[in-house]
Amino acid sequence: MFLPITRSEMNERGWEYVDFVIVTGDGYVDHHSFGTAIIGRLLERYGYRVAVLPRPNFRSAEDFRRFGKPRLGFLINSGVVDSMVNHYSVFRHPRRRDEYGPGGKAGGRPDRAVIVYSNRAREAYKGAPIIIGGIEASLRRLGHYDYWDDKVRRSILLDAKADLLIYGMGERAILEIAEALDAGIDIKDLTWIRGTCYRMSAAEAGEKIMTDEPVWLPDFQQIQRDKDAYGKSFAIQYRNNDDIIGKTLIERYSDGGCVVQNPPQPPLTRQELDDVYELPFENEWHPSYDEQGGIPAFQEVKFSLVSARGCFGGCSFCALTYHQGRQVRSRSKDSIVREAKRLTEKKDFKGYIHDVGGPTANFRGPACKKQLTSGVCRHKDCLYPTVCKNMIVDHSDYLDVLRAVRNLEGVKKVFIRSGIRYDYLMADPNRKTFIRELCQYHVSGTLKVAPEHIAPEVLYHMRKPDKDVFIRFCRKYQQTNQKLGKKQYLIPYLISSHPGSKLEDAIELALFLKEYGFVPDQVQDFYPTPGTLATCIYYTEKDPFTGEKVYVAKDLEEKKMQRALIHYNRPENQKTVRAALLKAGRADLIPILIPSFRRHRKE
Repeated sequence: MFLPITRSEMNERGWEYVDFVIVTGDGYVDHHSFGTAIIGRLLERYGYRVAVLPRPNFRSAEDFRRFGKPRLGFLINSGVVDSMVNHYSVFRHPRRRDEYGPGGKAGGRPDRAVIVYSNRAREAYKGAPIIIGGIEASLRRLGHYDYWDDKVRRSILLDAKADLLIYGMGERAILEIAEALDAGIDIKDLTWIRGTCYRMSAAEAGEKIMTDEPVWLPDFQQIQRDKDAYGKSFAIQYRNNDDIIGKTLIERYSDGGCVVQNPPQPPLTRQELDDVYELPFENEWHPSYDEQGGIPAFQEVKFSLVSARGCFGGCSFCALTYHQGRQVRSRSKDSIVREAKRLTEKKDFKGYIHDVGGPTANFRGPACKKQLTSGVCRHKDCLYPTVCKNMIVDHSDYLDVLRAVRNLEGVKKVFIRSGIRYDYLMADPNRKTFIRELCQYHVSGTLKVAPEHIAPEVLYHMRKPDKDVFIRFCRKYQQTNQKLGKKQYLIPYLISSHPGSKLEDAIELALFLKEYGFVPDQVQDFYPTPGTLATCIYYTEKDPFTGEKVYVAKDLEEKKMQRALIHYNRPENQKTVRAALLKAGRADLIPILIPSFRRHRKE
């Protein structure tokens, strides 16, 4: 049975009230890839009555009164994706579809959904506690650069006028909050819970913080007017995003108030992850969406298996480090196999498991033993510039899981779509075994990998490995397929206009693609989103850790040139590619990258 989304469904359960109303900008899908479903089912397991208010009419407070005043509070998120990313392309053009809405129809949620929903909930019931969470709240928990306003905005906790903010993965925090509220503790007194942010006066902050040595960030007014202060604040936050070494952080505002960020929650244990992912989900979208064609995004994950959380990859353009943390934790093989068996029993299962993975498919545990006792390194990356000598590089556990799933009755093929970190793989002494099984059983024609770029300066600011590592992986992949008698290819994911990328770097990438015969499928213009190192660099034009100046392509014409160079082979891009080569003083490359110009005209 789905969690109720209407008053009639609530009445069918015989409920006169609910404890929590979860408000979300997504359509309601009862599946563990959607945070609303996880939090709702988890609270249900512990005896709380939970209703879901998906995609409410945000133009008035009426929809927020659908279930009556919740006994313990509203839990508000924008959905799986930040509402501004959901609505706008990197060029700030409105998107035509919303993959998380019924039928893919756009326009069902507001810009800055967490703020709008929170204010409507407050309007509906002034005394109800309001707790915000999910990706939009998590990545905007403190002062942050906002690409769409092109300015530094204050903590979303303040703009939403919420009582509490949960950041990161919220299972532990929400249970502690629910228990405290159920015991009659006022939400304004919930200042001790890890993984949360709250408001208080500067005077109170010194007395009530949960550690003896809080870290005071640069004041909000400082980071608004001084980009160096902004970079300093980001660096402090980045280095305190671990449950073992993380400190309480305090950001002061001009009105005498503060936003306090408690240290992160510890990552869930394997048993806890198993329990969460085996909650009694319906594993379908709510049937009320059937006539509209369902929720398109669900099709991508319906027959996929989540095996792990967290990522020690450290890519500067990715917010996972800031949201899920660098410590990887994984589910047990038995739990994954049980879920896979349930998928094979579904009527529309065709024999294909679309993914067994997580943020990075081949990460299954902490990067090293030290992380378990001393936390992650503050001033050192696990994989950049090379794989750390203390790294535990072992694919045997992941292979064990893949073998168990692919050998289930009814399973024809198991794909890996969430990405292989090839530098980690190439550091494995037993990599031949994994690459062989990858090619033999888990690829169907093409494997997508993410070098993102190949120019040294760009890779440095991306925190990605040298291109030689990618080339070695490509050769090994090709050799393995030849031995197996398979014609299978690689398709690279690439990012254009990333901080550090000059026009010359984009040209170098185009020449590399031509030399090795790669035809990119997906190219993403760098999208500055809250919470990432690359966004900090984009805004400040400096590396926050070293203070060095970084070139950032912000001119629209140049951004289009960098993107066109990656797809230099497309006829519609030839004019732009030619202009880019002339601008860079590389007219000599026109006959190489645009052969048609050599045939049809003289330069």
